[in-house]
This record gives sequence, structure tokens and C-alpha cells, in this order.
Amino acid sequence: MNQTDIRPVLVTGATGRVGRVVVNELLDAGVPVRALIRRPEAAATLPANVEVHIGDLTVPESLDPALKGAGAVLLVWTAPPQTAEAVIERLAAHVRRIVFLSSPHRTPHPFFQQPNPMAVLHADIERHIAATGLESTILRPGMFASNALAWWAPAIRAGQAVRWPYGAAESAPVDDRDIAAVAARTLSQDAYVGGDYVLTGPESLTQATQLDVIGDALGRRIAFEEMTPDEFRRLCAGTVPDSAVDMLLAAWSAAVGQPAYITTAVADILGRQPRTLRQWAADHATEFTQGP
Repeated sequence: MNQTDIRPVLVTGATGRVGRVVVNELLDAGVPVRALIRRPEAAATLPANVEVHIGDLTVPESLDPALKGAGAVLLVWTAPPQTAEAVIERLAAHVRRIVFLSSPHRTPHPFFQQPNPMAVLHADIERHIAATGLESTILRPGMFASNALAWWAPAIRAGQAVRWPYGAAESAPVDDRDIAAVAARTLSQDAYVGGDYVLTGPESLTQATQLDVIGDALGRRIAFEEMTPDEFRRLCAGTVPDSAVDMLLAAWSAAVGQPAYITTAVADILGRQPRTLRQWAADHATEFTQGP
């Protein structure tokens, strides 16, 4: 491996669904890792050979100890937008490379072109990164396969039909582990500096078909019932921001009858095909029956 240097990589969002796997990928590649966490108790979920730092993206100066001597940063933005510029300025003062986990808001596909406050935030962060002159790589994962756990697992565990809007909407779910593997590779190798990659799974599948695939992994049929957009709004009331609900409904509506946008970026970077939803579902079957 052509590592950029032996300085540690700082992983923000280090206990999240992508960041936690990035930590393992980097360690396996022989790259020293620092993890930024907000709560001290979260350190117990990380390997013993990870250097843990307590910090908060809403308090930019709290990142300084974690950044001192680091060579690169994986930025997973999990905070309000107000401190983004100040955080990126601090990163630029300490490291030479940043890999940013963004979104496919530049992708010319109806699914990704709906009004989305998160996309606006990501675009602003990308502009701030570009202004610093940092070596940068932008990763744009599409629909995460693991969304199925948050969305559908409660009904599946209860043996109920999954009620959901726009069952005919197509997407190409990407395995979180593939996103993490790409992030680790781009953090530790020079070849991907300046790259901008949309990361997708290998197949365009309707939401109803995705449930069939998960059912196959569980060895049973999962009934699907179409839910109206208004019913979905009521379901999400008080738990999901209205702007996120609006974005999802608009994206799913726009994706009906449209094959999902699919790229070869995962295969190009990792030298292997991305995992299929069938592989992901088989590996996570117990989470649909027993919980995480």
C-alpha cells in the first residue's frame, strides 16, 4: 500500500455506522487511528489500539488536541451547520488531507435532485473545503442498505406487514461496509486525491423488491402494503423533521419508473464488486429478527 505517511488518521463519527468500520479498515491496513467522540462512554465500543479524543463539531477548538500531528481526517458531519466553516479552517491548519462523506446532490438523477437541506449543507462544506486548498476526496454514497433496519425492521420483527410509501420507487442500496472500505482506501492512498465519487450498490431495486430480498434472507415472505404520503407524514410526525420527510417523499416519487443511478466507483477503488443487497441482508438477518 502506498501510504501517504505514518501519521494518524482522525475519524470523526467514529462510532457511527460508517466511521466505526473505517476505524477497523484503517487498523487492518496498518494505519494509526484517532477517533473523535462526543461522549467518553463511547470509547468502550472502540478497539484498544485506537487513540480516543473527546470533541464536538459544535465547539471547533475542542478538535485541536485530536488534530495535532494528524495527517488526514475523515469528516462525517453530524452537527448543525453554523460551525462548519470554523471546523474546516481548523482542519486545514493541522492536516493535509480530508475525505468528506457527502451526498450525491450533484448527480443528474431525479432521486437526488429534490429539495434537501442536508444537500445544501454538504454543498457549503464542499465549498469551504475547496477554499482551503486541502488535498480532498469527496465520497457521495447513495441510499444506505442499512436504512432498511431503521425503516422496516420493527414491523418485520413483529411479524407485521411493512407499510411504506412508493413501493415502486427504485434505488441501488449500497452496503455501509463498502462505503467504509472506500473511505479507508482514499484516506491512505495518494491516487484518490481530488476524486469525487458517487458510491452505489450494483442493482436497481424497487422498495417492494428490496423487502422480497430481505424476506428471502429470513426464509419467509414479508408482506408489503402501500402507504399514502399523508399516512407517512403522520407516521413520522414528531420523530423525523418535516424537511426530511418532504425530501424522502419527493425523492421516492421521482424515482418511480426510473432505474436507479448506478456507478462503478466501489469496484474501481476496491478492485472487487460491491456487495449486493442479498449479501447485506444475509449478513444482517439476525438484526431483523432479534434486534441489533
